Amino acid sequence: MSGLRYLTAGESHGPALVGILEGVPARLALLAEHLDRDLVRRQLGHGRGGRMRIEQDRARILSGVRLGQTMGGPIALLVENRDHASWTDDMSIEPGLTPRRPLVVPRPGHADLAGMLKQGWRDDVRPVLERASARETAMRVAIGGVARRLLGEIGVEIASHVVAIGEIQALAAEVPRDPALLRALRERADASQVRCLDEAASRAMIDAIDAAKREKDSLGGVVEVIASGVPPGLGSFTHWDRKLDGRLAAALMSLPAAKGVEIGAGFASARVRGSVAHDAIARDASGWVRATNRAGGLEGGMSNGEPIVARIAKKPISTLMQPMPSVDIRTGEPAPAHVERADTCAVPALGVVAEAVVALVLADALLESFGGDSMEELQERVALRWERSG
Repeated sequence: MSGLRYLTAGESHGPALVGILEGVPARLALLAEHLDRDLVRRQLGHGRGGRMRIEQDRARILSGVRLGQTMGGPIALLVENRDHASWTDDMSIEPGLTPRRPLVVPRPGHADLAGMLKQGWRDDVRPVLERASARETAMRVAIGGVARRLLGEIGVEIASHVVAIGEIQALAAEVPRDPALLRALRERADASQVRCLDEAASRAMIDAIDAAKREKDSLGGVVEVIASGVPPGLGSFTHWDRKLDGRLAAALMSLPAAKGVEIGAGFASARVRGSVAHDAIARDASGWVRATNRAGGLEGGMSNGEPIVARIAKKPISTLMQPMPSVDIRTGEPAPAHVERADTCAVPALGVVAEAVVALVLADALLESFGGDSMEELQERVALRWERSG
């Protein structure tokens, strides 16, 4: 049975985003400010659009927390959409109003057309856009903040950094095994306008984003997300649907515009011999060790105690200020695609959202493996696993 369950609701221009997270043990210290840190991080990055100047995302905890501690019941969260004030007619719940901004020309690369065909919309595809929008990830970041707090209490740190934007590739960064060093890596990434650790590449990425904006185009890229301090044995080697690498890949591929996920050496491991692809095992005074981490911290569907490393490829944003050819759904005639306010590049934000969903998957697997009705019970059981693994 799953350790955590969560659900998000809300539209891009609706009144608010809401979320419910079930399965968090009692007595976890939790405040709204713990969640707000990542909500702020998600809104930063060179290439973000005007929406980020409107929204000032903050989480409200509606249930599940009392006097700064979780109570063991479902946690309900709310993040308001400040931009809703400009969309009250278009997003009215009551019937009778005529939308001022119907979407009648679907955008290539977006959910518009497939969603229209799925649900049968014939004169306005906005219901598809509103839920398919990446705005939903603000709530996943808030919910993921709870999971990050839980993981932090058992010594797990999660960080991300940008490794490519467009054709600009950053130098490879060393993956720290020590959670404290990983926290420092995250802070270094956050200090960059594009969340990249390579200063020369950062400058080139900023120039590339500016050039794309001038040309009314968009850019994608690649983000690396790392988790250190993860206990060995999370996941399963016995059931396909409980394999941790599969669960991580599914969560990361669910992010808007994600087009590929690789773990560890990923596709590069397919081009070398086994003697080069795998990580030799040794034992020293600290326990089981590996000199390399080509497996990305996952073997046989389980965490192996090494840092978990995954990379996500994000395609360029689908809404272009110089729209691509499309078709008007009312007339069937060719027309330029719908234009809606959008970012030029949201790759830096992808890393923050990826951290959140990785935290949710790891927290789910942690509770599935160890259980515990309180944080004290969970911490005791995790400490015993580390002791036996030493």
